[in-house]
Amino acid sequence: MPFKKNLKQMLFWVLAFTLFIAVYQNVKTADKEKEIPYSEFKAKVKAGEVMKVTVRPDLIKGEYKDGANTASFRTIPLTDAKLVEDMEAGGIKSFSGEADKSWITSLILNLGWIAIFVFLWWFLFFRQAQMGGKQAMSFGKSRAKQQDLKKQKVTFKDVAGCDETKEELNDIVDYLKNPKKYRLLGGELPKGVLLYGPPGTGKTLLARAIAGEANVPFFTSSGSEFVEMFVGVGASRVRDLFERAKKSAPAIVFIDELDAVARARFAGIGGGHDEREQTLNQMLVELDGFESNEGIILIGATNRPDVLDPALLRPGRFDRRINVPIPDIKGRTEVLQVHALKIKMGPDTDLNVIARHTPGFVGADLANIVNEAAIMAAKHDRKFVEQKDIEEAIEKMIAGPQRKSRLISDSEKKIVAYHEAGHALVARMLPGSDPVHRVSIIPRGPALGYTLQLPLEDKYLTSKTEILNKLSILLGGRAAEELTFNEVTTGAHDDLSKVSNYAQKMVMEFGMSEKIGPLSLRKDESEVFLGRDIMRQPAYSNETAKNVDDEVKRIVQECFVKTKGILTDNKKSLDAIAAALIEKEVIDAAEMDAIMKGQAPGEVVGV
Repeated sequence: MPFKKNLKQMLFWVLAFTLFIAVYQNVKTADKEKEIPYSEFKAKVKAGEVMKVTVRPDLIKGEYKDGANTASFRTIPLTDAKLVEDMEAGGIKSFSGEADKSWITSLILNLGWIAIFVFLWWFLFFRQAQMGGKQAMSFGKSRAKQQDLKKQKVTFKDVAGCDETKEELNDIVDYLKNPKKYRLLGGELPKGVLLYGPPGTGKTLLARAIAGEANVPFFTSSGSEFVEMFVGVGASRVRDLFERAKKSAPAIVFIDELDAVARARFAGIGGGHDEREQTLNQMLVELDGFESNEGIILIGATNRPDVLDPALLRPGRFDRRINVPIPDIKGRTEVLQVHALKIKMGPDTDLNVIARHTPGFVGADLANIVNEAAIMAAKHDRKFVEQKDIEEAIEKMIAGPQRKSRLISDSEKKIVAYHEAGHALVARMLPGSDPVHRVSIIPRGPALGYTLQLPLEDKYLTSKTEILNKLSILLGGRAAEELTFNEVTTGAHDDLSKVSNYAQKMVMEFGMSEKIGPLSLRKDESEVFLGRDIMRQPAYSNETAKNVDDEVKRIVQECFVKTKGILTDNKKSLDAIAAALIEKEVIDAAEMDAIMKGQAPGEVVGV
């Protein structure tokens, strides 16, 4: 098959090349021949200047003497019975006749270039576009792909860490399996399901699991595939997608990153994107218009539900809005168990400990940790993935890869050691703070060192005391530098940025300032050009803004004084922790406790 295809293309190119050469030669010859009147030709014949003549019914051409050179000529013949006699009398040695080829020449000259253009256009544009998968002449066709559930069947067993979400989606699966049971009671199939949540929580995987459980056709597309530079293409693709789904109903249509095409419409101030709005309007009609699309469920996934158009979110279109949250400790353990089945885990690995050390991690993060741990184990020629490989993978994700090649002077190393010792000591002394897991002055990513705190349990509420403790811990590095060296460096710039952000939130969002009171002065984070709040005005007066600044400064200053006092009272422990860091570069929680008790730290477990 490929040989025949290549042979056909080769014949096309040979034909085009031959046609091009024929036209070129004809034009080239015509350019070389001088057009002369018939009377001048007769005069040259009588004068004996003509050397060669070829006669056709429509043309006479030949050669004549032009001084010392020979030139070609052509002329249109007239009715002349004595032409042969005149040529003999003129001493022309070679004269002959030619058949009438005027129709061939005319055809080549008039149609040759058109044929070449049409062929090249067809071959280079239309054919190549189709071969490249661009479908240049079918812009309005949907690019959604129908998944082969036999090859890549995913069920709810493959999705872990979101039991409540799966329970809500089970209703849809049951309806697709047993529609008569619901129709007998007058129930209707939901038109749409919106899955929203942080990136990496498994929204796409859940959609595939619904199709796998219900065993129905599954069409998948991305929101960005509907919007093109050509007007009307997006709406046409939406129509085509639902037409394809109708033919396979009951079916599931999944659109990932729905916010790319379903953003809220606006009043047109400042310009707009009418093409995106046309696409959205068509989607609204398909979901709940005059023509009902029975048996078709649209599942949309987004991590920005706040920017979606309200008309899309009303009942009758997206009937179900399901949050896919960050997994808790139980969910993280289940996710790790799913991913651990793909690799060889050592006997010392404890997934419960790993889950406890990864609060706030989503499914994608946990999958990456397990994969990174497997890569590290293979790099060290281990037969199994050990617990230390997974812990290193966690630290790599949180703080970045180790940069042991970065050379740091002894003076800067001492500053970094005291900086991290300050963080660790304040965290150790403040009650209610997350326990210190590891302290290191080995550079990771952009940081020269880090103090890793891991909570014992998941927290969904944070008290004012806990936030103030966090501010004190963040300021511990800066306070330790100032206390020890009577000088400050730029090493605390990231800590200060976080401190300022937390303090502002305490005053402006959480109502944790007695002077400002229980007010929320949070700035509106919604996008401009959405038809609302175009001309934004401050939500509070200048006097309130000054009070906010004063309160933020007061909170930070009080935390700094408190932190400096803790470090002053425990200066010996600070010096001992910094000295251990300079010597070992890494210490864990047990070694830190031993140092604070005046004992010599044990050997550091390999990192």
